Amino acid sequence: MATVNVHAEGVTLDEPVMVEGLPGIGLVGKLATDHLVETFDMTYYASLECEGIPPLSVYQEDSRDVLAPVRLYVDEERDLLALQSDVPVSASAASDFASCVTEWLAEHDATPIYMSGLPEEKQADQIPELTGVATGTAGALLDEHDVGVPSERGAVSGPTGALLSEANKRELDAVGLVVQSDPQFPDPEAARILIEHGIGPIAGIDVDTNDLVEHAEEITEQKQQFAQRMQEAEDDESSQAKPLRMFQ
Repeated sequence: MATVNVHAEGVTLDEPVMVEGLPGIGLVGKLATDHLVETFDMTYYASLECEGIPPLSVYQEDSRDVLAPVRLYVDEERDLLALQSDVPVSASAASDFASCVTEWLAEHDATPIYMSGLPEEKQADQIPELTGVATGTAGALLDEHDVGVPSERGAVSGPTGALLSEANKRELDAVGLVVQSDPQFPDPEAARILIEHGIGPIAGIDVDTNDLVEHAEEITEQKQQFAQRMQEAEDDESSQAKPLRMFQ
């Protein structure tokens, strides 16, 4: 059974937005979430433990602290939470993981923003298309901020798909953002689109994305090994959106 262990007591949140950064196609959600955590210097809030998440410890440069591989960060001033993961959540743990996260979000009146990359070979100057789906009444948020409606049938797989499914089953508000992204390499440009046209407007925050643009090549190189591991993982361990044309 998954558990959420809070490490930063005394944090007060008022109907926060949670941004989910599980690794997937193009690492779009992870890139966007990591950028928020770094830009806002968010506080390490809680660790998630679940059977199926590798029992490893994470450490970062210039720090002796040991962290859990799946963590929640908080920005109390902005009523913002970020789910950061340095490992894929296995298929066997996806249901338990989704139930745990969703239960915790419901208890804290939080609205999650889930993110998936839609594999798409793009031209160099092509701006990734962003569309959105929702559960509960969260579709109004997408309409309010002019996030596009999907133009074809599709499915969101992996842990992100399980999270959306759990929210839908419980009739809770959740947003699912789908962005065209590189199917093989980390895609900072797609992450920028997620932040500027999805996360920022919905969460009511202003986020500087210059670093994502200016250091896109460097970011891609840094994340390349992680992306390779994701490609080698089973499809249901990698969160992604995919069209359902093959079933029509």
